[in-house]
Amino acid sequence: MTTPSPGFRPTHVVPEHGMPAWEAPDPARPTVPLDALLPVQLLERCGDWAHALCSNGWSAWVDGRHLISVAQDPPAAGGPLTRTADPRPLLARAEQALVRYRGAVEDLAGGGLDGATFEARTKGLRIGVVVDGESVWLYDADHERWVYGDGTRLSTYASDDGPRAEPADPGHAPTQIVGSDGP
Repeated sequence: MTTPSPGFRPTHVVPEHGMPAWEAPDPARPTVPLDALLPVQLLERCGDWAHALCSNGWSAWVDGRHLISVAQDPPAAGGPLTRTADPRPLLARAEQALVRYRGAVEDLAGGGLDGATFEARTKGLRIGVVVDGESVWLYDADHERWVYGDGTRLSTYASDDGPRAEPADPGHAPTQIVGSDGP
């Protein structure tokens, strides 16, 4: 086992089955895959790509949506949830999708819809919710990913597709990690 580089502070770990890695945010430039559960520090993001510094000092580009967040210090008691981590909007969207689906099922079962109309009314609805005590896994259809939450924050658990070079929201600048000595 190698000793982490000085100043290395893991922000994520590689998923349990390892993950492919690239020399640059370009699928044509693969490199050695990262080992399972390897601690990494997120350096920067470019769309779905993440530039990760490994605990041994080596760095690579990976599909950042598959990285597993390392727990950070809990939020201050009574402090507001950050908008990106707040599970409530995603829970509300899941609830609305379920209400729409249930309404279509009720109409179909009551004879008010035929199969083709039911199919048209439910087309595009995607929902996924697993609640296990304080843990929740939600499917975020807008971003085609599963997120994990502990009641106070959400983090990406798995995604549907490969990394994109451009951010999903072009009006949003890519995430930059800034240390105490600046960018």
